[in-house]
Amino acid sequence: MSLTRWAGALAACAALAAPLAAQRWEKTYFYDRDKSGLVFTDMAAPSAQRAIAVGYITNGKHDEPVSVVTSDAGEHWQQLPLKEMPVSLFFLNENLGWLVTTGGLWKTTDAGKGWARLPKPPADILRVWFHDENNGWAVGAPKAILETHDGAKHWKPVALKEPPGDAAHSAYTWIAFANAETGLIAGWNIPERRWIDETPDWVDPRSALLRSDLPHLSYAAWTRDGGKTWSANSASLFGEMERVRLLPDGRGLGLTVYSEGFRLPSEVHRLDWHTGKSWSIFRVPDIAISDIWLSANGTAYLAGTTVQGKLRDVIPGKLRVLSSVNYSVWKEMNVDYRAEGHRVILAAAGDTPLWVATDMGMILKLTPAQ
Repeated sequence: MSLTRWAGALAACAALAAPLAAQRWEKTYFYDRDKSGLVFTDMAAPSAQRAIAVGYITNGKHDEPVSVVTSDAGEHWQQLPLKEMPVSLFFLNENLGWLVTTGGLWKTTDAGKGWARLPKPPADILRVWFHDENNGWAVGAPKAILETHDGAKHWKPVALKEPPGDAAHSAYTWIAFANAETGLIAGWNIPERRWIDETPDWVDPRSALLRSDLPHLSYAAWTRDGGKTWSANSASLFGEMERVRLLPDGRGLGLTVYSEGFRLPSEVHRLDWHTGKSWSIFRVPDIAISDIWLSANGTAYLAGTTVQGKLRDVIPGKLRVLSSVNYSVWKEMNVDYRAEGHRVILAAAGDTPLWVATDMGMILKLTPAQ
């Protein structure tokens, strides 16, 4: 390559990296009170101005379900009570959304400021996805994939060949669509494992680390016709597929999280949903990734925490966010030094600003560097 072409290539790389380098994650909300903490379990950002995070306040004696909402891009937050423990969120637009709880399903038409209970689905659901106000899907246990065509008033099971594995230890846990036609559902079957020593990991760390991760069945179901029909398969794998993000052009990311006894905390795969192929793009022993994101322009974001010891779930670690435009070179992003936790959640809508919430009560927003 000539010097001129080499200089041009370097300039192009610098131009791609510049927007990422000029951004930082800044705190917009933090629950900081004595003798209690706030654990966020999910977050949604249906527009540039509106965002909502749900979780529970814990003081060691009881847990209080709550949400925090903003309508001015994080300048101010309002804490609101919830009637049941929240599990996950899905928003169709700025105002219309659904909240899955341990007791059922709720609906909001005012961006999460108020919730109305819906009829309880015929399964323990974990997540929902709606194409419009009436047509949607719910996934959960045992081996549950449901569909509704009347706005969640009624549900029926999706016609699908049942995968192998005891239903009592099986669940579908994630659903994502790339466009109106193509969608993917992920789940697992993990057989019950009885240990001689049932003490918590933090009491006997050595015993906990001796429990090696074992392969189990991983489930996948997909549709190419907008959910009219679904196909499914299963495979014996290590770890659990916890997140899938898809783009309309065929690109996707998948996140696998491993148990304490495995040599890696997590692994991110690049997906090509046109061909069904996947390959590993990020696996390091000192960062436990707990969420992934693909922006509309294809930029990938990985969010997690620093691994502080062999027992990753015991000691909180510093928040880490990495980004990449080519899925091979990852840039560490500038993050507020006070942010830490065990798990984190990413949220955005289209090209709106990206948010991250930690399980230790902090919400940060990706903003241009000052």
